[in-house]
Amino acid sequence: MNRVTINEIARRSGVSKGAVSYALNGRPGVSDATRERILAVADELGWAPNRTARMLSGSRTDTFGLILARDPRTLASEPFYMEFVAGLESVISTRGYALLLQVCPDLDSELATYRKWASERRVDAVVVVDLRIGDPRLALLRQVEIPAVFVGDPTLTESFTSVWTDDVSAMDEAVAYLVSLGHHRIARVSGIGDLSHVQIRNRAFLEATAAHGAAGRIVVADFSAVGGREATRGLVRGPAGPTAIMFDNDLMAVSALSSLTELGVAVPQQVSILAWDDSPLCEMTHPQLSAMSHDVMGYGAHVGRRLFELIEGTAPAAYLDSTPTLRVRGSTAPPPSAG
Repeated sequence: MNRVTINEIARRSGVSKGAVSYALNGRPGVSDATRERILAVADELGWAPNRTARMLSGSRTDTFGLILARDPRTLASEPFYMEFVAGLESVISTRGYALLLQVCPDLDSELATYRKWASERRVDAVVVVDLRIGDPRLALLRQVEIPAVFVGDPTLTESFTSVWTDDVSAMDEAVAYLVSLGHHRIARVSGIGDLSHVQIRNRAFLEATAAHGAAGRIVVADFSAVGGREATRGLVRGPAGPTAIMFDNDLMAVSALSSLTELGVAVPQQVSILAWDDSPLCEMTHPQLSAMSHDVMGYGAHVGRRLFELIEGTAPAAYLDSTPTLRVRGSTAPPPSAG
């Protein structure tokens, strides 16, 4: 079947090609009656816009972009981004938008991808995750003029739109809960150390343990199952190990539970485990994992709504999505000395 052209629509409508272009792109320059006639003819002929031509003319691509600069092996097993992307897709797909997802090995590759997308006009806007202190993506996205919604603390996103969770309040609730059980030696296994949300949680953890009279210790890992397992083994060796361990995601917490079982350390009788994020993984273990829970799919959906507002002209702003809340399950209990 031959593709319907603007020339054909103009001929059938009895108007110029310019008038057809104005009408099809919703621009002024034709009367309402003429616009209706052109649109009716276009509909009758089954006209669809040429995507390449639209991109070259600067009009919308009906595509949003998301780049994940993470080890693909970790992404394949980490529930957070699977749920986040599902939530994002649940919103953008209802309006005919596609998600262009790119996995990159490092930040430099991510920056290069943004430049490529900008030069080719591949996306209408992007979602930016894993913020860093002094993040170079802020200046680059402003330079190449790609609209962006940042997923992270608004103190780090300058004039861009941001959607964030209150990890500081959540961390205080988590530490206060463990201290209330009688834990005074609490460790935290964090994710990748140069990510801003990890640093924010680390700082909040140390402040919370000090405020609640507990000794806090941080071991930096990488969000992976291997990282969680190795960090846990290092923590429980020695005479003064922690009686409770918090993990920056559920994948590391699950691997820690398995590792402690192999070592003959009973959970929660000897060591309590508390995960951050809360996916179905936390309910598939024995014991089930206590977690700081929030609706990750809802988080992604919220970001999707802000993307559409952004490209429709809404001024950039910061939006608090949620504060993770404690969900107590079987992996936390008073330490042995409190029994």
